[in-house]
Amino acid sequence: MNRWGVTIPLAGIELSEHRELVQALPSWGYTDVWSSEVSGADAFTPLAAAAVWTSSLHLGTAIVPAFTRGPALIAQSAATLAGLAPGRFTLGLGASSPAIVEQWNGLEFSEPYRRTRDVLRMVRAALNGEKVSMQFDTFTVRGFRLENPPEQSVEILLAALRPQMLALAGREADGTILNWLSAQDVPRCVEAMGNPDCTVAARIFVCPTEDRDFALYTGRRMIAAYLTVNAYAQFQRWLGRTGDLSALWSLWEAGERAAAVDSVTEAVVDALVINGSIASCRDQVQAYVDAGVTVPIIALVPTPELKDAASLAAVLAGLGRR
Repeated sequence: MNRWGVTIPLAGIELSEHRELVQALPSWGYTDVWSSEVSGADAFTPLAAAAVWTSSLHLGTAIVPAFTRGPALIAQSAATLAGLAPGRFTLGLGASSPAIVEQWNGLEFSEPYRRTRDVLRMVRAALNGEKVSMQFDTFTVRGFRLENPPEQSVEILLAALRPQMLALAGREADGTILNWLSAQDVPRCVEAMGNPDCTVAARIFVCPTEDRDFALYTGRRMIAAYLTVNAYAQFQRWLGRTGDLSALWSLWEAGERAAAVDSVTEAVVDALVINGSIASCRDQVQAYVDAGVTVPIIALVPTPELKDAASLAAVLAGLGRR
């Protein structure tokens, strides 16, 4: 049976106000809560809170950047969460982006494929209880061993946008985390992994509103902000959206940001940002599952309707697995 997840923290309420919502999630059909790490909460703290609040939900990071922490610290944090929630934690790793790594953290964003691969290999060995002394392509570790490695194995997924990273996810990780794709794009990504037994998680942006103008405005701004980043742009080219997004890229590069946002078509918004009534949004999430996603992770986009914990609860209940 497929799992069904949601991203926490939810916009509009503090993490301290999430307890009742998180505890209610299983009754609405959710099996998972996943974190993200951009400029809000870090990847681990919300999951640590959720691990205390509930004993049934699976916890996952989507994602922990491979550059912004040392590999030993990633292994320590993963082992800590795995100890809080034995058998219920998934570590999602990814390269992240130059903006987060270089502009925000002052670190070099170099050789993202090799760095992510090396972190995966080192963290996997450490979580298995091994003493790690190895020279990797992008760093060297000497004599590291976790004091308390997890008793149960930890699932590790790799965020992947193109064939090389997807193949690595299928070959050396337990699966992948997908992002910024339509349900129709899923089979191509699954095929590129080359391993039908892997977990396929996908962060799916859901804008639950019937205010069409708001959905298009928000979707266009999100798409312009993300898909002008080189890695995401290359992913969209690989998926076949060069014609749909060429105006966005040209205008953005020319510094015409407002025109770039306006150039995003309704069809592209509808493909990449689920919107509409709650029932329609839930059916659109199901389409990802039907296409091959085993763990859909709903990322709720703030809307005028989502004003407080009560409105969030109503929407989450409606979007839950049936």
